[in-house]
Amino acid sequence: MALWFVSGVVMLFVGYPKLTPAETVARLPVLSSEIRYIDVNQAIDATEQESPPRSVTLSSIAGSPYYLFSYPKQAVIAVHAVTGERVNHIDEAQAMASARAFFDDSPPRYLGLIEQDAWTQSRGLDAERPFYKVAVEDIDSRFLYISSHSGQIVRDATFVERSWGWLGAWLHWIYPLRSLPWWGALVIYLSLAATAMSVLGQYLGLKRWRFSKTYRNGSHSPYPTGFSRWHHVGGMLFGGLLIAWVFSGLMSMRPWGLFANGSQINEATFYGGDLGHFDSSADPQQLLKQFEQAGHDSRELVWHKVGGEAWLTAYDKNLASKVVSLNQPEAVLSKIPTSSLQEAINGITTDSKAQIEWVEEYDFYYLAREQQSMYGHYVRPLPMLRVRFDDEANTWLHIDPASGKILGSLDDNRRLSRWLFNLLHSWDWQPLLQRPVVREVLMIATSLGGFVICVSGIVVGWRRLTRQNKKATKRPKQSHHEAVEASS
Repeated sequence: MALWFVSGVVMLFVGYPKLTPAETVARLPVLSSEIRYIDVNQAIDATEQESPPRSVTLSSIAGSPYYLFSYPKQAVIAVHAVTGERVNHIDEAQAMASARAFFDDSPPRYLGLIEQDAWTQSRGLDAERPFYKVAVEDIDSRFLYISSHSGQIVRDATFVERSWGWLGAWLHWIYPLRSLPWWGALVIYLSLAATAMSVLGQYLGLKRWRFSKTYRNGSHSPYPTGFSRWHHVGGMLFGGLLIAWVFSGLMSMRPWGLFANGSQINEATFYGGDLGHFDSSADPQQLLKQFEQAGHDSRELVWHKVGGEAWLTAYDKNLASKVVSLNQPEAVLSKIPTSSLQEAINGITTDSKAQIEWVEEYDFYYLAREQQSMYGHYVRPLPMLRVRFDDEANTWLHIDPASGKILGSLDDNRRLSRWLFNLLHSWDWQPLLQRPVVREVLMIATSLGGFVICVSGIVVGWRRLTRQNKKATKRPKQSHHEAVEASS
């Protein structure tokens, strides 16, 4: 528990390495309208997949344009956007070319082909393993991890993240044991035991504290000095927060199926069709020209559907977006029209009524977090469309009007999780998030209080055990006859 408080403070400033969408798109080249790209449907056919992709993106790898297709439980499939050639595997030279294009001002250094290391523990990366690992001699001395299937850079880890990470996320999440099949159970039951001990300690501390009078030593605590007093007084001051932190850490694991999504809303019907084929009179070259004429330098294009209608969203280096309907590609819009979104919402297959509201500011259930946060890679644009259903689970959908993407689904269970985990553990509360210095000072101060409780408890417990051991050692041995008489 003492180590959890130390690592928690580190994670307040340095998180586990991740490559965010903002970092990725900022380093991509502008997609040129002078290039003659193959049609998106031709690229889909080149994947040779029976099922339709979950996402369709025109981006860049190693400075060249590629269509990227994601599928459930498999690596992203890359198809060259000019030649139509599918990428099945890349070699070391191609990985180095990808690294050079991503950091063109810093020479890369090859470190090998790896299955996993300390900074690629996330299960979300499993489909892209193994990785080519490359060091970049930039100001942050970062490592790049490149998918051996497509050449995409899927993670980076700076020197600061790698150095502090051992004392932060690596320790906090007990990652030395992450590869073991019972790692999840270990974290759950350690947290459960810690919660039980904390509650018991708080009960005993309150029981021994004299609120209306004092002990002979003049204090409300029976312990006048030493670690016992630190433990007792510290527990009275910070014990409640310690319990909240450990309990909420347990809730973060969603043990025993708690907080499972109970919504019956079929989100797929909002999109109104799969991404297996797009009807459009405009090719990517023409579409890029449309965006250029609107003053938008596109780094990525994303094909998607809303209510069965096909749309294309373009992102620039700041993740600012423009969108066009593939039925009317000459009209470049800042967002999908409300009427189209409303029609798609009406198409969701449910007997529940829907209430729609525009969210213009972050609130408790929709907020952006710092990059070092475990949620720092999520894009949280504003304004956002919130749809509330009156189904049994009271489902909410959060929809990005710029891309028509469902950003998240919240039912009663997930909203409860927001309170029991995010609020209690990370203090994800807008008044504090808007005042980061205040939040950091308060979290560090209270973490120190929890650390004092833990360390003083370790010392007191160790002294008690060693004292009892010495007494047992000094106790004279009894003969068998004396033992029988003593027992009688």
